[in-house]
Amino acid sequence: MGLPEKVGIVGTAQSKYGLVLNKTIPEVAYEVVTKVLEDAGLNIKDIENTVSASVDLWDGATASGAFLTEVVGGVMGSETRVADDGILAAFHAALNILSGNFDVVMVVAHCLGSRGAHYDITNWVFDPVYQQMLGLDYLSSAGLQASWYMNKYGLSEEHFAKVSVKNHRNAFNNPYAYQPMNLSVDDVLRSEMLSYPIKSLEAAPVSDGACALILASEKRAKEIAREKGREPVWIKGMGNCYDSHYLGDRDLTECSALTIAAKKAYELAGIDEPMKEIDVAEISEPFSYQELLWLEGLGFCKRGGAGRLIDEGITEMGGELPVNPSGGVLAGNPYIVAGLTRLVETVEQCWGEAGKRQVPEVETALAHGTTGPCGQMHCVVIVGR
Repeated sequence: MGLPEKVGIVGTAQSKYGLVLNKTIPEVAYEVVTKVLEDAGLNIKDIENTVSASVDLWDGATASGAFLTEVVGGVMGSETRVADDGILAAFHAALNILSGNFDVVMVVAHCLGSRGAHYDITNWVFDPVYQQMLGLDYLSSAGLQASWYMNKYGLSEEHFAKVSVKNHRNAFNNPYAYQPMNLSVDDVLRSEMLSYPIKSLEAAPVSDGACALILASEKRAKEIAREKGREPVWIKGMGNCYDSHYLGDRDLTECSALTIAAKKAYELAGIDEPMKEIDVAEISEPFSYQELLWLEGLGFCKRGGAGRLIDEGITEMGGELPVNPSGGVLAGNPYIVAGLTRLVETVEQCWGEAGKRQVPEVETALAHGTTGPCGQMHCVVIVGR
């Protein structure tokens, strides 16, 4: 089927993730803006439109996107803000190009998660009349989802722990990762219980940072690539979907929104068998069990079959389908930034510029982002050479 026109990615940038205690939001964003422009061989005047990703609650300010206007060259220019995960900002940017209104669009996502009460903030996404008063947040609702997933399909806490071991180990190869660690399954299982069955080493740490990329129309992307001496990475397919706001209205083990989003992306990319046709996947997993559940929703195995993937090393570096060579969100990417980071990582894999975390001969890669409790929203982007 394919997209109506080709959209290329011509530049990427990430900050070093961790706790940023001595910089403001504009300073953190400015770091990746200057890096991504340099990476693409462009200057700010070449950018026709900017799409930023930020959320007021995380930034602690109303209309917090206004912090970035000068940083991204938006004064008297074209700028859009997406109050959601950064991968949706990239999705929006691609649509801006496909509309024919712009040829070069920059995407910037930032979040200083350490500036607020990490899980308390997420209580606000729930219904204020019935659910907020219950104390639900991303962590407690994830515990409900993980328990249901285990009981329905017979997965174990050891399966979830193995994801944490793999991803924290992979993070040693990623200079941007916050918390690389050598762990054993027992280390993970003995760590502090946060919300059964989720332990502290199975939950993404509080972190700060930003990332950015630049998209361009086919003609402009080829011109930029020629000047830079590096081929664009093309968006082959993309899809997104939101599920019900109320947890009780959906089967949390089926991740229906992800299945729909993935189907859309696969159809556009011409992918019939994801396990055979995708070389590497970067999946947003704020909690370890979600990597397995999302693998099932993405169609890499049957329902309940992801335990076998982690048991048999299929998702390891060197496995049939390396998943999160970067270390993933578990190694420390903040909310809002996490999904865009997954896309940046897959682009660098396609360029062969992922350093020690590089998977050999990547032609096609999958990036995934999610927001909302228990994966309410999912976005899938397929990129390739």
